[in-house]
Parts: sequence; structure tokens; C-alpha cells
Amino acid sequence: MRLAPVPYGGVAWWAVEPQPTAAHAPAAPGPAAAHAIETVFRLESPRVIAGVARIVRDVGIAEELAQDALVAALEQWPRDGVPDNPGAWLMATARHRAVDLVRRRETYARKLQEIGRDRVQSSPPPYDEPADPDGIDDDLLRLVFTTCHPVLSPDARTALTLRLLGGLTTAEIARAHLVPEATIAQRIVRAKRTLAKKNIAFEVPCGPDREARLGSVLDVIYLIFNEGYAATAGDDLLRPGLCEDALRLARVLSALMPKEPEVHGLTALLEFQASRTAARTGPDGEPVLLKDQNRRRWSRLLIARGIRALDRADATATGAPGPYALQAAIAACHAHAHRYEETDWRAIATLYGLLAARAPSPVVELNRAVAVSMADGPAEGLRLVDALAAEPALRDYHLLPSVRGDLLARLGRTAQARAEFERAAGLARNERERALLLRRAGALPS
Repeated sequence: MRLAPVPYGGVAWWAVEPQPTAAHAPAAPGPAAAHAIETVFRLESPRVIAGVARIVRDVGIAEELAQDALVAALEQWPRDGVPDNPGAWLMATARHRAVDLVRRRETYARKLQEIGRDRVQSSPPPYDEPADPDGIDDDLLRLVFTTCHPVLSPDARTALTLRLLGGLTTAEIARAHLVPEATIAQRIVRAKRTLAKKNIAFEVPCGPDREARLGSVLDVIYLIFNEGYAATAGDDLLRPGLCEDALRLARVLSALMPKEPEVHGLTALLEFQASRTAARTGPDGEPVLLKDQNRRRWSRLLIARGIRALDRADATATGAPGPYALQAAIAACHAHAHRYEETDWRAIATLYGLLAARAPSPVVELNRAVAVSMADGPAEGLRLVDALAAEPALRDYHLLPSVRGDLLARLGRTAQARAEFERAAGLARNERERALLLRRAGALPS
């Protein structure tokens, strides 16, 4: 595989390094090697983009330089071997090219001044600039705030940030938002154009500007965690690196903005969710349903951290709890139950009702239906699920027929339940989830 060279900052990348001719062009790596390299890049690209953006002060150029580093890896690693620290190799390669680009800009500007041409704007500040005492000492978090600039629409901010920092594909972002893939692709392209046209700098917002972007930042961190917690597609259910990045960003944000209850609410939610990670998959990576999880494998440390963060959210709130605090309270109900049978489903159903009023969503209603079915019986839950059948956003959402199949099985309607599980398997794009749904269909009596 060879990626097409792309221009950045008006200078094509082959202006930096000559392109190999056909006579001595390196052989394309085999499918397995290319897949391994692209997997590494997918995991490391957010850090590479964030680190390079701090140098070039342009998100679009930073992404292109990161892609340039991938091209170099595809050429060199099959020949020389994968480096001991591939992430550091990609970062160093991208940074070297970024420094070269900045130097060329500075040289060009100096030559323009020497020959008396029109003045040009000053070059970006050097990478080793003094730290802003009120800044965010984390490149990834800094980039989150930058791509959540108010010049972009809320939908565009979220899509662009998930693409650059979450490492999510356009299809995965579309799945998370329950919208067509083409819609997300257009949002990302337009967002990059807008940032370039408005000449938005890579900067740390302060005061009111930071608060204005907070909602989008929280949404993005949450969606990044969710993609790591239950991967949209691929062979693995979990992508732990995304969960770790999102949790770290939430913790940094909590320290940065200690008086924001929703920041603590999000942190609490992620702590609770992350506490279950070890129990969510079996020895071969297969998913384990909540009712079958060994709760002794849940991290009591992360649960304790979640409880403290939720307490801080309650202590700093001046009104009704926000959506993340409510979701954290739901997660806390699960965390407090030492056995599945001890779960307070009625409290969870009540909390989902409050969440539905605070942040209406068909997915929230689907979750509420599950909780109601556990509190009041599967027939009542099925009534609520059937009321969601016409929701356009849930038309291709595999969890809708999955939940319906579970409720039908509990009601003894096994033939219908099997059909629903099979339909859900057909919609699922994650191989682990698909296999689980087919097993559940096969396990039902004829």
C-alpha cells in the first residue's frame, strides 16, 4: 500500500524529499505488514497530530504531516524492521518534517524581506516557547479545545475532534452519531476548510472562551471513551488505548476546572465504566454480558475514584444534575451492587427518566426500556421498545433488535427472539458482538 503524497502549507512533501523513481521504488509491504503498520498509526496518530500541531499551529497541516510519517513507515519498516518504540518513531519523523516546514517558511519570509517584497505574517513561535501558566499542559487536551473552536458548528467540532484525536474512521463516527457516513465526511471536510480559512491558531483558551467550548470537549471525550469501551467495528470488542486516553483527559480536565460539576460527572462516569473492563471479556476476547460478569474482577480502586468524582459533581452543582452526572449516578447503581440480582433497577429506571427529560435521545429511551423491563417485567419493557421501532436514528442500530430479542426470550417467544438476534447480528459491525448475538440465537430452544 502506498498513500498518495499530499501538499501541506502550499509545499508538496516531495519538495522536502525527492520521490523515488520506478527503477528504485521500494516494494509495497505485504498485507499483514501494512495492516500492522496502520494499526500502530491508528493508535498513535492522535498524539502525533497533537504534538505536531503545537509546532506548526495548524491542525490540517499537522494531520498531513502525520500521514507523511505513515508513508515513511510503510516504506522503511518492512525493510528495516519495526522500531522498538513505533509511536516515538512516528512522532520524531513527523516533528522533523514540521521543523523543516517552519524553517522553510522562515527562510522564505526572510528572503522576501531582503528583496523588498510585500511583508508577510510572522512565522509560528518556536516549539520550546515558555509554557502558559494558565494553559493546559497536555497536547491532546489542547488539541481537543482547539478543534472545538466556536467558529465551527457543534456537530462539526465533534466529528473533527473524533477523527483527529479519537482516531475514529468516518464510518465509526457516523455510527456513534446515528447519521449517514457521507454526512460525517462532509462535516469533517468543511470543518478543516473553515479552520484554515479563518486562520484559527493552535492555542489554549482561557476564561469565557474555555467555558464556551466545554460542552463540546466533554462530548468528544465521552465518545472517544465509548469507542474504546465497545468498538464500532473490527475484531476486538475493546480498544483500551482509547479508554485510557479519554479517562486521562477527563482527569486532567477535572483538575483544570474543579468548579464544573459536569466535568466531575463525566470523570465519574468514565471511572465507573472503566472499572468493569477486566470482566467484560472472556479468555479469548469474547464479550461477557453484564449479568454474567465476575464482579470480583471489577476494579474497586476505579469505583472508589468514581464515587469521589460523583461526590464532587454533587457538591459543585447549583441546580439539577447534568446529563453526565445522571449517567454517572446510573453507573454507580451498578457499582454498588455486589451481585447482579442486587441491582436497584427501579432507581436506574428513574434516573433514565430524568436523563431522557434532560437530554432526549432514542438511545436513552432504549436504555430506559431495559431498566423498566428489569423493574416492572419484560412485557412493559417490550412495549417501550416497540414504541421506538419507527425511530429513523435506530433503523440500523443493532442494539434495538438485540434488546427486543432479549425481551422476547424472557417472555418465552423464542422463535421471534431468535429472528431478532439474527437481525441484530446482521447489523452489528463488530465481529465479537456479531458472534455473541449468533450464539444467543443458537442457544434458544426450537
